[in-house]
This record gives sequence, C-alpha cells and structure tokens, in this order.
Amino acid sequence: HVPKHLKPLNNEQLGHYLAGLIDGDGHFSKAQQLVIVFSFPDAFLAYYLKEKLGNCNVRKVKDKNAYILIVSKKEGILNVLNLINGKLRSENRFNQVINNVLNNDKYKDLGINFVMNLTNDFNNHWLAGFSDADASFQIKVINRTTRKKPEIRLNYQIDQKNNILLTKIQKYIGGNIGYRKTQNTYYYGSTSFGSAKNVIEYFNKFNLQSRKHVSYLRWKKVYILIQDREHLTDAVLTKILRIKSLLNDHHEENTIIQDKVLTRI
Repeated sequence: HVPKHLKPLNNEQLGHYLAGLIDGDGHFSKAQQLVIVFSFPDAFLAYYLKEKLGNCNVRKVKDKNAYILIVSKKEGILNVLNLINGKLRSENRFNQVINNVLNNDKYKDLGINFVMNLTNDFNNHWLAGFSDADASFQIKVINRTTRKKPEIRLNYQIDQKNNILLTKIQKYIGGNIGYRKTQNTYYYGSTSFGSAKNVIEYFNKFNLQSRKHVSYLRWKKVYILIQDREHLTDAVLTKILRIKSLLNDHHEENTIIQDKVLTRI
C-alpha cells in the first residue's frame, strides 16, 4: 500500500521546505536573485514552486539536462524572504541573503530582521527540502565468504562541503559522518537499521516532493522486506537487486546533473 503523497499544506510548512531546498541547491546572487537548480525529471517541482511562489520564472539551462527557478522581482524576493525567515540553516546561504540582498539599496531601507534557524528542531519540512536537493537513497549488497546469503545495507546519504548541518542531522536521526580526504568533503550516512527506521518515520510524515519520493518508497520497501526476513529467499533477493539497480541509476544521473549547474550560470 502506497500512502497518499502529501504536499506542504500552508506557508509555514512551505517555508521550511523551501529553506531546505535553498540550503541544498539554491543561492542568492549579487544581482539580488534567488536561483534554484532542478534536474530535468524534476522540472515539475520547479513549476509547482513557481505556481506557489508567483513572481518568478522557470527555464531550461542551455546544453544541460536541468531547469532553474529564478526569483528576481522585488515582490518575489520579499515573499521568499518572508517564507524562509527563521528557517534557513546554512550560514553560507544566510550570508548571501544579508550581503547580496538586504544590504543592497533596493532592500536596505525595509528594515527586515532576517535570522537563521539555529535550533535542533527538525520536526518540520526542512529536511525534506534539503534531501530533495542533496540526499540519495542507496542499497548496498555485501557478499562475504562466511555467509551463504549477501548482507543488505540501506543507506540514506547526504554529501556536504562541511559537517555543520550533517552533525545536526546525525543527532536527530542517528548514523555516521565520514570525510573524503581526496575530495575534501563530508558525508552523512544512516548505516544502521535503527537510523533507517528514523529516516522512514521522518519521511512518512514530511514527504519528499521531487522524484526522490519514488526512490524513497522503493528503499522503504526493501527495509520492510528485510524486517520481515523475506530477503532470505532467492526470489526476494532478486527483487532487492532490481530495486538497487533502479536507485543507483537515479543517483548517478543526479550526481552528473548537480556537478554543479549553479557554477555554470
């Protein structure tokens, strides 16, 4: 049974979701514009947000399988700032709002008191937006000579340049944080089934809005199979491997797309 797909119901919920999406894949430019990147199959999400926000445009990026949502009109920027005020968690994005937007003559005299969300409260849509931008759902199959059947691991992963937000997410969900020296990046992973359960409890309540929602439902299906110990049968193991291939194709495509389009705009 697939539960009904829930969208943010009001401005408070939409604001948390939008803040997470911006913290993950958006930026406020020196031209006082908000730009958010979407992969080609998630163009529907860009148009959904355009309808919800108003005063913005969506266009395809030339020579890239990606779309961008651009908010440039003053009315649109003010609406976005009102929605995400007190909800952004990235210091980098917060500084962009202050330095590139509010310190500009066009906005200086408005006296907007824009603040970050410094709490550890994730009982809202922020993590759903952040995950739509930067997370992936992975299934890992580990074969050991000491076991007849392969070991199945479920991983919900987020990659970042620093570990500040990842540490807060880890405290909320559990899991581990690692560091890739060659890339100078950090990654969060929900490597245990206990933290996977926490991931499921969160996303069941605060739904993803991109096509990652489908990936999540597949990932969750494998979790249920494992909890029911059905993965021990050859037929179900074949099903898990098929789901794994679907998730991997999706993750690789997103990695190529977001490699990142923002740097080329």
